[in-house]
Amino acid sequence: MLIYKILRAEEWAAFEAAGRTEGAPIDLADGYIHFSTAGQVAETAAKHFAREEGLMIVAVETDALGDALEWEPSRGGALFPHLYRSLDATDVVWAKPYPLGPEGHVLPAEVK
Repeated sequence: MLIYKILRAEEWAAFEAAGRTEGAPIDLADGYIHFSTAGQVAETAAKHFAREEGLMIVAVETDALGDALEWEPSRGGALFPHLYRSLDATDVVWAKPYPLGPEGHVLPAEVK
C-alpha cells in the first residue's frame, strides 16, 4: 500500500540534497513523520497547506517501512500512518508536483 507525504519546496530541496529527512517542523515537534493515505491526502492538503504553491507529494510503500510505521488515531479518530524514523530517499516510490489549482490542490493521477 502506498502512503503519501506532502513537502513544501524548501523541504523537498533539502530532502533531495541530503537523501533523507526528519520531516517538516510539525514532524520534528511531534516526534514522527506524518503521512496520509490516498483517501486522506486531499483533506490534509486543504487543512495544512491551503493556498500554498510549490508542493511535492511523495509516495512510499508501507511494507518498506517495517515496524517504524505505526497507524495512530488523528482527525475524527481516523487512523493515520506515522513514521518513527527518518525518511530515506530509497523509501520513495515516486515524487510528483502537487500543484495548486483554482479550487485547491490537484492530486496526481497516480494517487490511488
